[in-house]
Amino acid sequence: MAELRVLLIGATGVFGSRLAERAVLEPRIALTLAARDRAKLEALAARLGGLAVRVIDREHVTGVDLAGFDVVVDAAGPFQASAPTVIDAAIAARVHYIDLADGRDFVAAIGDHDAAAKAAGVSVTCGASSIPALSHAVIDALTAGWTGIESIRIGIFPGNRAPRGLAVVQAILSYVGHPVRVWRGGRWTDVPGWGMTQRWAMPGVGTRWASVCDTPEQDLLVARYAPRDSAEFFAGMELSLLHLGLALLASPVRWGWVRSLRPASKPLLAVARLLLPFGSDVGAMDVIVHGRGADGRLVAGRWTLRADGNRGPYVPVLAALAMLRRFQAGRAPEPGARACAGMLTLAESAGDFAALGITTCVEQYCARSMHKL
Repeated sequence: MAELRVLLIGATGVFGSRLAERAVLEPRIALTLAARDRAKLEALAARLGGLAVRVIDREHVTGVDLAGFDVVVDAAGPFQASAPTVIDAAIAARVHYIDLADGRDFVAAIGDHDAAAKAAGVSVTCGASSIPALSHAVIDALTAGWTGIESIRIGIFPGNRAPRGLAVVQAILSYVGHPVRVWRGGRWTDVPGWGMTQRWAMPGVGTRWASVCDTPEQDLLVARYAPRDSAEFFAGMELSLLHLGLALLASPVRWGWVRSLRPASKPLLAVARLLLPFGSDVGAMDVIVHGRGADGRLVAGRWTLRADGNRGPYVPVLAALAMLRRFQAGRAPEPGARACAGMLTLAESAGDFAALGITTCVEQYCARSMHKL
């Protein structure tokens, strides 16, 4: 079988570099690393065994830059308020496309590219990451055989010592303090971004702070699972100083005094990096679902992931890795543009979790209350 020629944009970032580390171990994948900084690219390429590199700015990429590749993966970000430049270039070059997008508007607009992707005979897969790819794979596994879903709660909690990049900070700050549309009480309502702050206890991990985030999940969970009551997504910082400090900084945005915190991304990232020695290297992801079983009784399911040793940043890249394996095996998605929701199974990442020492646990039982878990 021929090698799969893959161009990885954003290869030197927190997530891109980890995807490169895992993809280079795969048989018959010819990986080319791409980013804006040649020095960083060459250093990463040397560390991974002398891979080819391309200096590419994702904001100005064209079809010419992608010619000759089978698949392009965009791991750069931030995808909030990002133009679909790489998608347009991939379709023009007739190259399959995968990204790790978490921008709500970006993912919601993926259908706009469906007709062009079909005409070009390529697949455009958006959100091959922790959300929605992994989260939906988890929910599909937890709710197999259920007759209905009442509520869904998802939380992602990186350890404080985990590496963090500017794109991630920019993504978070883009919605902090702004209204976030969420499905609660069986209807759509607006809540403040990084609001609804609460303590979240997880088995085998402990208790972390959690606040509501603006992600594609709010829309995709409702569209795919039709939960009767709620579908909520939270994230949390391990250190109270950082988490509650950001909640406090959201106030001027909520009051209309400041348009956005995104311009403060670099100084806030610098503060976060100063606090890296504190906290732990344990990251976690938690998915909790309540619904009705095959017999109509109330049931609950919970899946919790724990990643020690700063392995948490590998989790968002495993869905993209699974997609590349599908391409290599000749099982590419049908031409068209779609979110990576319901495309992968949980079993496709099980081997990667084991190889990285990432553990998961599952709880399923009859529930007397919708809020027992």
